[in-house]
Order: sequence, then structure tokens, then C-alpha cells
Amino acid sequence: MDTNLLNNYVLKAIDAYPYELEETVENLNYALSYQSNNAYALYLMARLQAEQFGDYIMAKQYYAEALASKMDFQKVYPRYIQVLLDNEDFDEAQKLIDFALTIKGIDKGSIWCKQGQLHEIKLKHKKAIKALKTAKQFGFNNDFISYIDTEISRNKSKIKSNKKPSKSKTKKKKCCNKKKKQK
Repeated sequence: MDTNLLNNYVLKAIDAYPYELEETVENLNYALSYQSNNAYALYLMARLQAEQFGDYIMAKQYYAEALASKMDFQKVYPRYIQVLLDNEDFDEAQKLIDFALTIKGIDKGSIWCKQGQLHEIKLKHKKAIKALKTAKQFGFNNDFISYIDTEISRNKSKIKSNKKPSKSKTKKKKCCNKKKKQK
């Protein structure tokens, strides 16, 4: 198989996604028929399954195949973790997060952000904030840092809304209720 032809199909699929889905699928099928373990074609097929069809099971399968083909394919990890979170495979997501942080050159900020999301889903907001603050340390552009600040703020507001009212307020309510009952 001519590598240039394979690359042309993959590039056409990349160019077409997500606006020309039929063309994307056609080019991915050609690319995968020439080389069934092409990491980028598998990655894009996984994105298609997750983002367009909502088929997380198939997306997980394609992401796993992409990583089996090329373990250091950094683009796969954040999206694969997101699919695991969306599919409520939390233990698997944690294992992948832990492994992803060992990959040389990976965007650690986005992986720590996914760690924060996982903690937030599990209602562990203080741990989420800690993970998000770590993500912020690995942020190298203002948009990402602003996004992380928003995520931290949302988690803090959830902590505040979950706090119980203070005892003095509950005592006042009891006093008022007793007075009303006496009348």
C-alpha cells in the first residue's frame, strides 16, 4: 500500500470532519481498508462514533485500537477520557488519567482538567478544585486559564450550595414556629 494514498484518505477525512460526514466516513473506510491499525483513522472514527452518533461503546473500541496501535498518540487521551466519563466508566477513566499523565509531551493541563471533571461527577468538589488548580499550572494560554477559573468557580458554588444553614438560623426558625403555634 502506498503510504501517500493512505495519508491522502486520512487527510481528506480530517478535512471533511465534522462538516461533511458522508465524505469523512467514506475516506475513513478507505484508509482503514488499506491499513486497519492506522492510529489517526481509528482516532477520527472514534470521534465520529462518540460525537455524531453518541455510540460510546464503539467509540471506546476505536480509541482502544488507536492506542494499541500507537500508545504515545497524545490527541487520543483527553477525548477517550471524556468518552469514559460520558459513559460513566469512572474506574476506567481514572486508570486512563493516571496512565496519560505518564506520557511524555502530553497536555497535562487538559488531563488534570479531566481529573477535575471526574471528581466533580463524583461530587467530590474539593478534590475537583485541587485538580483544576493543578490543571491551571499547566495552562499556557489565557483561554484555557479562563476556562479553568470558571470550572473552579462552579465547583466552589456547588460547595456553598451544599452547606447546611447555620444553627442560629435554624434556632430562629424554631422560635418563630413556636410563637405561631401558640397564637
